[in-house]
Amino acid sequence: MINIIKTFFILLFLLILNGCGKPTSTPQTLPTTWPEMETAAKGKTVRMFMWTGDPFINRYMQEYVVPNVKSAHGIDLQISSGQGNQLVSLLATELEAGKTTSSADIMWINGETFYQLRQLKALFGPFVDRLPNSRYVKMNSPFINTDFQQKVDGFEAPWGNVQMAFIYDTTRVQTPPQNRSQLAAWIKAHPGRFTIDTQFAGLTFLKGLLIDIAGGQTVLNGPFDEAKYQQYSAQLWQYLKDLRPHFWRRGETYPEGVAQLHQLFANREIDFTMSNNDGEVDNKVLQGLFPETARAYVWESGTIQNSHFLGITTHSGQKPAALVVINFLLSPEAQHKKMIPKIWGDGTVLDTQKLPLEKRMMFENIPGRKYAPNRADIQNRALMELAPEYMIRLAADFRKQMIEGKTP
Repeated sequence: MINIIKTFFILLFLLILNGCGKPTSTPQTLPTTWPEMETAAKGKTVRMFMWTGDPFINRYMQEYVVPNVKSAHGIDLQISSGQGNQLVSLLATELEAGKTTSSADIMWINGETFYQLRQLKALFGPFVDRLPNSRYVKMNSPFINTDFQQKVDGFEAPWGNVQMAFIYDTTRVQTPPQNRSQLAAWIKAHPGRFTIDTQFAGLTFLKGLLIDIAGGQTVLNGPFDEAKYQQYSAQLWQYLKDLRPHFWRRGETYPEGVAQLHQLFANREIDFTMSNNDGEVDNKVLQGLFPETARAYVWESGTIQNSHFLGITTHSGQKPAALVVINFLLSPEAQHKKMIPKIWGDGTVLDTQKLPLEKRMMFENIPGRKYAPNRADIQNRALMELAPEYMIRLAADFRKQMIEGKTP
């Protein structure tokens, strides 16, 4: 959580630098037709920064995406680890040094990172309409055309769509809680068997609680509202403080990320874990990390659904090649591949009804989920993401309220 807080200070620093006459890159003239774009992309090296914490995702990128863009387009795609505040810090360093060509071309982003990079004018765009495969994207869905209450406006390309799910072991929990009050009762009846992580999954869980406390999705829709945040977050902290003595290790420490949370669950130290990807339970079972008795489910009161995106840096020196790579990642073949549970299990952003029949049939014949809920069955429980300031404030106040024991 402290990393999320730091991004505010980095953002302020960058905004100051942006006003201090730092050099800017010379605008890159792009080809006007897609065949010309593909020709300009050949032989180029594209650097993509992304979260690399999941071996299945890494394998998909290294063993499927990298060789395919090389063979089809002659592009050398290089994957580097970096996300969120790390990307903002990277751009801060480059801006301070006066670099006119970024060391990053493509970035896997969403939410508060998208918000910060737009504030900095660090994202190239709009570019999505340039991509031939964008015609298949389900851009009429608010879960895809909106990122944390921000219109995408072509400055990032939707890559995958997921919904938060709770994961439990059916041999340990027979009747999992379905809402906030049932969770509180369960935690008190099973002390030490529940916790949350301090990064994205945990913060998504907190946002879901905040929406529920506020009385539903519509109350907190739109731009960040300080008065509403103060009103409903006070009730949130009271709810959590009442439960803290019953958390894992009495709420005195928390796992730093979802990987650590998953490991506690796998080690049987806790009885629940959670994921922002409703299909992740399947590949964790296939990895051997989770038992075959693990199941994922969504609360009756709903959980947050969101999309993750691909952006191109303003100072990328390889924009044509970056566009070609992203277009490949939006192709029916690449989207289908990563939907397969044993590959990644990520939800597609494509409207499969727009696809030619043979492409559509690929999606209809994907091996079914065994441990996760059917996606169609949980869509009516999907909640929209909140404005990015809610997540940043929750991160800071969780540290004050739950870790340091102070008031906001």
